[in-house]
Amino acid sequence: MQQVEYSVVVPVYNSESTLKELFDRISRLFEQLDKSYEVIFVEDGGQDASWDILEELKSRFPDKITAIKLNKNYGQHNASICGFQFANGGHIITIDDDLQNPPEEIKKLIEAAETEDPDVVYGLYNKKQHSRIRNIGSASVKKTSKLLLKGIGKGSSFRMIKKDLVEKLLGHQNHFMFIDEVLLWYTEDFSFVLVDHHKRASGKSGYSRKKLFNMISDLVYFYTNIPLKLMVWGGIIVSLISFLLGIQFILRKLLYDIPLGYTSLIVTILFSTSIIVFSLGIIGGYLSRIYLVQNKKPPFSIQKVLE
Repeated sequence: MQQVEYSVVVPVYNSESTLKELFDRISRLFEQLDKSYEVIFVEDGGQDASWDILEELKSRFPDKITAIKLNKNYGQHNASICGFQFANGGHIITIDDDLQNPPEEIKKLIEAAETEDPDVVYGLYNKKQHSRIRNIGSASVKKTSKLLLKGIGKGSSFRMIKKDLVEKLLGHQNHFMFIDEVLLWYTEDFSFVLVDHHKRASGKSGYSRKKLFNMISDLVYFYTNIPLKLMVWGGIIVSLISFLLGIQFILRKLLYDIPLGYTSLIVTILFSTSIIVFSLGIIGGYLSRIYLVQNKKPPFSIQKVLE
């Protein structure tokens, strides 16, 4: 495709009912703004007819749409990374496929970029319209990022990123890509604008409790060494406690001739064993992810592209 001002990347997962309206509203917005644009849809292994609709849209608007079909579901962040590889715009916008982010709010991202010229502009929701579980999961991810990774602690999947920053981001080929954390490697120049957030037009979120838990787990393992530090400090604390308990038992035996008995022995064994098992679990988590990295497992695999 030819060079454009803006590329809109849309990860698609089971959203057959919203895709046509989403593209129509994006198109109307950029025509009103008199800005050149393209829309890159990445079908992320859904089970509905989303790909059929994308093929139809591509046939109707061949110069405006790129449609990519992945072999299976790789997750929103990895699907977005895939879309970045096909983006030609000077700024790349990511937006969800379910119309909870009104496409008209893209105008606010553009205005912030033109006024402040930051590397990244995030749309912050006035009031989230996700389910309670999704809100809890999202808040947990942000708090994990802020506390453990020294992240900004806020943001959303509705964002606009400069092209040169996206090119740097594409240099990362981790099996698990978390876009917002990778961006922190390269910039602290963020801007935030308040945007509307609507209720989901149809269907339900692709983020189940299991997926949210796995995301937080991968975020901690792939982007921080906090679990290893917990092992070190846990070992030091357990060693100190065990030493003090041992001194106490010896003194009680020497001074008061109190028999040690089986209770003290069992408590000591169970306490130390639990720490060992916990530490082995952390090591196992890291080893499994090192295995994925060493095998150079790609973050996604493309089945078909309509350019």
